[in-house]
Amino acid sequence: MSGVSGASRIVVKIGSSSLTRADGGLDLNRIDAVARLVSRWRGRDREVIIVSSGAVAAGLDPLGFSAKPKDLPSVQAAAAMGQGLLMARWTAAFQAHHLDAAQVLLTTDDVMRRDHYTNVRASLTRLLGLGVVPILNENDAVTTRELRFGDNDRLAALIAQMIKADALVLLTDVDGLYTAPPDHPGSQLIERVTGVDDLMSVLVTGAGSRVGTGGMATKVQAAMLATASGIGVQLASANDLQAVLEGTHVGTWFEPRAQRPASRRLWIAHVAPSRGEIIVDEGAARAITEGKKSLLIAGVHSVLGHFEAGDVVDVASPTGLIARGVSGYDSDTLAEVAGAGMEQLAAAGFEHPRPAIHRDDLAVLGDAFSAMGAD
Repeated sequence: MSGVSGASRIVVKIGSSSLTRADGGLDLNRIDAVARLVSRWRGRDREVIIVSSGAVAAGLDPLGFSAKPKDLPSVQAAAAMGQGLLMARWTAAFQAHHLDAAQVLLTTDDVMRRDHYTNVRASLTRLLGLGVVPILNENDAVTTRELRFGDNDRLAALIAQMIKADALVLLTDVDGLYTAPPDHPGSQLIERVTGVDDLMSVLVTGAGSRVGTGGMATKVQAAMLATASGIGVQLASANDLQAVLEGTHVGTWFEPRAQRPASRRLWIAHVAPSRGEIIVDEGAARAITEGKKSLLIAGVHSVLGHFEAGDVVDVASPTGLIARGVSGYDSDTLAEVAGAGMEQLAAAGFEHPRPAIHRDDLAVLGDAFSAMGAD
């Protein structure tokens, strides 16, 4: 049995490769099938959010494109054309089961800025409370390559964090995570991932489908992001959605960590943009990671970048990135007093110096985060 069957709130992400036909057009039967299965799973006391790719793919044929264009304006035009068609189909599919669907389009600004993040969370929570099925997608009609989530796998993981989902379902065109691409000789399905050590021998690729942007690498990264937040992840073929929702063992299950960090700490660790970096000595690194202490000015070795007090910054030890946190000082001030003890700070006019980063504003990053990259 997978953790999805016992969940009360889930996020289901389905990619472009699973929503399009061989000729590149939108697979209407797939949307109808997902809506039917999700509607049946919801019952009375369950909630679901769908993160749906497919807007660009849906807009290709009406605009006369034979394949996904390479230039940004054409991609944006296809997304603008296709999003309405995509949402219309989701709406009709759910209405057939007496459920309403609501479109929510997001940009990176909607999750990176704390006030926007809390507003999106409140909106989604209210929609769920009203019995609506939110259909989320990145707003590709206005986003640029430099300011985007990169793929909907990461967006789905961030949304699962945001709404405190019990599980995340990543649907794709293969039936799970393999030790190497499935067409490689000797490749084997990995049924369960309990930690980053289980991924050390896995060979994954980052290339997406002809109409999509993701690949298996982005799905693994999204899964590790979610599990680090206490959310179990089921990676499976879109053809196996019924089995996933029923709790049948299919695909790959990523085991969540035992404890779920607070929402603000998750935002600091995985969402907020870093404005700079604070390099700390080994003693301060141990105090942060093992002792769960605040970062004191005495433990600061150097400061990189320009940031203001209240900005989120990376915290690095001599061995690499260890945490993120909200700086109590601007970069110029912190650089001037870096390494100073209490007596030196008092002599410099800091009679009651606050920590460089208070422990309540610190998010320690584990091995899973380091393994997937700190983007």
